[in-house]
Amino acid sequence: MAPPDFPPQLHEETSIDSQSKPISTVLIFIAMHTEALPLVQRFQLKEAADSVYPKGVPWVRYHGKYKNLQLNIVQPGKDPVLGVDSVGTISASLVTYASVLALKPDLIINAGTAGGFKAKGAAIGDVFLASEVAFHDRRIPIPVFDLYGVGLRQACSTSNITQELNLKTGRLSTGDSLDMSPHDEASINANEATIKDMEGAAVAYVADLLKVPVIFLKAVTDIVDGDKPTAEEFLQNLTAVTAALDETVAKVIDFINGKCISEL
Repeated sequence: MAPPDFPPQLHEETSIDSQSKPISTVLIFIAMHTEALPLVQRFQLKEAADSVYPKGVPWVRYHGKYKNLQLNIVQPGKDPVLGVDSVGTISASLVTYASVLALKPDLIINAGTAGGFKAKGAAIGDVFLASEVAFHDRRIPIPVFDLYGVGLRQACSTSNITQELNLKTGRLSTGDSLDMSPHDEASINANEATIKDMEGAAVAYVADLLKVPVIFLKAVTDIVDGDKPTAEEFLQNLTAVTAALDETVAKVIDFINGKCISEL
């Protein structure tokens, strides 16, 4: 089904004061260590010695000061049994929720890689600033529950960032599979998505729940409607595209410094 009309912006309940005060604490959620490492090194962040998370979870936090900002990069870490990055919506929502409660950020940035659709103008290495996010694999064909399943949410308004950095924009669709089934494809088309990932809409749900502004920066590693196998193309381009993501996130952080939410 087609997504509903835009809901109220995620953060309309945010107080006028929080909209107009300079951003101080930024929470950057990144699912994969490979995606996070260049930013950790760029900003010279240190892994937190005293965890703000429950004992025994594999979640990781890097933190440090950059200009006027307190930066926190958080990751789900490695699966304790299989040793791979804990990608997907469940880890994303848990880590984001725990991090917001503990760190009380003024802004959340979900940065990472994504698949892109060439039919919508996406190319390998493009970095998109997502305008809206929705799920494509929560199909509940019951009135109203169907809208809940899609979970369409609008990101924080970032017209000034988009213009200043000349970033592409488009809708982001989220699901827990790297590949795309026919059912997923139909839902993604209904979502009118330009890019697809495995975490964004989950982060948006938590941000909406806790009323924290959130933006989404997604770099295209693979062309979903192209002629190459998704997994193969993703792995082939991951390193180079992560470098593009690193550069863009750094520019966004520099733009944010000294500004308030209403100036983004």
